[in-house]
Amino acid sequence: QVQLVESGGGLVQPGGSLRLSCAASGFAFERNSMKWYRQAPGKEREWVAMISGTGEDRIYLDSLKGRFAISRDNAKNTVFLQMNSLKPEDTAVYYCAVYWRQQDYWGQGTQVTVSG
Repeated sequence: QVQLVESGGGLVQPGGSLRLSCAASGFAFERNSMKWYRQAPGKEREWVAMISGTGEDRIYLDSLKGRFAISRDNAKNTVFLQMNSLKPEDTAVYYCAVYWRQQDYWGQGTQVTVSG
């Protein structure tokens, strides 16, 4: 079955960086776009970024352009989210997701806390 396991979250000071990873299994990873979302306390889940199966196409939430970068390693079935110049408002649980056979799949999420 489809499994998505995020890792790499933690506590970081404002201006710091984190790199999130999402290990995927149970589907044809290289053929599918992958997405990152986040959900801040008391807010709805928000789409962050998307990368195509080949990695050629990458799309970001406008407000995050220039600070966040999505990438993937198809040999390792892993998608990444590099987050730089982090701000307190980036504090959230970050999820990776895939749409596979007409269904959305989500990981369990990884907590990112930006606080000084």
